Amino acid sequence: MADGTLLGPDDAAWADTLTRLEHDVYHLPEYVRLDARLSGGTPAAFRYDDGGRVLLLPLVLRAVPDTDQRDAVSPYGYPGPVSNAGPADAGFWRRACRAMADLLCTHGIITAFVRLHPILPASTAALAGVGTVVHHGETVSVDLSLSAADMWQQTRRSHRNQINKARRAGVSVVIDDWDRLDEWIGTYHANMRRVGAASFYFFSADHFHRLRAALGERVHLAVALADGELLGGNLFFEHDRIMHTHLQATRDGRIHHADKLLYDEIRRWGRERGNAIYHLGGGVGGGTDSLFAYKAAFAAGRHDYHTWRVVTDTGAFEKLAGTPTPDAMSGRFPPYR
Repeated sequence: MADGTLLGPDDAAWADTLTRLEHDVYHLPEYVRLDARLSGGTPAAFRYDDGGRVLLLPLVLRAVPDTDQRDAVSPYGYPGPVSNAGPADAGFWRRACRAMADLLCTHGIITAFVRLHPILPASTAALAGVGTVVHHGETVSVDLSLSAADMWQQTRRSHRNQINKARRAGVSVVIDDWDRLDEWIGTYHANMRRVGAASFYFFSADHFHRLRAALGERVHLAVALADGELLGGNLFFEHDRIMHTHLQATRDGRIHHADKLLYDEIRRWGRERGNAIYHLGGGVGGGTDSLFAYKAAFAAGRHDYHTWRVVTDTGAFEKLAGTPTPDAMSGRFPPYR
């Protein structure tokens, strides 16, 4: 019989389910628990099991201000639903999505906002049948099965020239010198102030240390140095042959193109370790902007990036935000936040 349930991070069924399907670091209960601390939410995962086919979606459950209701959001990054049933198994995906919406509603969870994984497959048609799927743009990845020469050839000439300049300037990259973490955190915070980042992105030093403790060998720190001085760093994930840049930041002032050298050294390191793909991400909000163009100059890999928005309780939603029109569903979601 089909079964849908909400799991907590201490439930052995969460970890057991992950052994049955391809997933990423964002689906680990340790990661979701840590992410939930950022918003004061509750970590959870929706699991749907039907005849040996299983789907899992990590969520953070949050109180809706001034109500007795809650809503759900996926943890920061690219979690999305993952399953051992392929997207072509549309019937399973439709049943799983409907079961999730119904179950969340019974728990007083009135909406869900989910960032889909650009690489791991999902049935966007089935998701759209239960909610709204919004295409934001593309993300960029490096194919680590290529030779180092082919990866270099895919890199735009201007980036190649600047990477070579960094090396000639004596910039080096060191990976997993965790004694440099606090120094890099200071650089990261200064970088966020310099670019006028939203308050959400000012992750505390405590959060970074908890992230390292929670993920262990799945998280790495690469730092760029010149004469022993830190120019910048890249915090990245490595799990089941998939790598992601989580955060990158460089200091103010002359950095000798250390930012580009970091990406080049990390992809070479990842290839040597037998990883399959290095996902760089996309532009701000998934848009085709200068950040996307910067990343796109490193590699030819492209992936569609979507979010999924679900209203589980239309009456409760209307009291807070009015009718869930197409514009309301495709804009800032949920609109009452």
